[in-house]
Amino acid sequence: MPGIFFRMRTILSFILVAALAISSCTSNGDHDLSSDLVYNPNSASGNGDPKNLPVFEFEQDSHNFGKITQGERVAYSFRFVNKGKSDLLISNVSTACGCTVAEYPKNPIRPGEEGFVKVQFNSEGRKGIQNKSVIIVANTQPNTKVLRIKAQVILPESE
Repeated sequence: MPGIFFRMRTILSFILVAALAISSCTSNGDHDLSSDLVYNPNSASGNGDPKNLPVFEFEQDSHNFGKITQGERVAYSFRFVNKGKSDLLISNVSTACGCTVAEYPKNPIRPGEEGFVKVQFNSEGRKGIQNKSVIIVANTQPNTKVLRIKAQVILPESE
C-alpha cells in the first residue's frame, strides 16, 4: 500500500513540473495589453473595411543563424513597418520553447512607423538543426503572424 502512494505522489509531482514547464515556455510574462486596448471592431468581426486596419510588413519572416556552437546565444531583430491606416498594437508574443525569447514594442506603432521584434536563441543543451517559431498576436487581420528562426547547433571542439 505505501508503494502505491509513493508512485501516485511521484506521478502527480511529474505532472505539476511538466505543467509549469509548459506554461513558462508559452508566455513571456513581460506584458500583455488589456483586451480593450487591442479591441478593433474591424478586425474582430471581419466585416469592417480592411483598408483601415493596421498591416504588418516584415522585411523577412525567417532568419537562419547558420552554424553556431552549442552554448552560444544569438539574436536577430525582425524589422517591420505598419503599412496600414491605424495604430498597430502587439498584444502578445509567444515562443514554443524556453530557449527562445522575444522582445517587442509595447507602445502603438503608428502608420508608416517601423518596429522590431528581437528574437534571442540560447543553444545551451541543444544540438543539430533547430527550428523555432515566434507567434505575434496583434490587432491585424489575420491577428497572428509567425516568425521563424533556424540554426545548426554543433558541439564545441575538444581542446
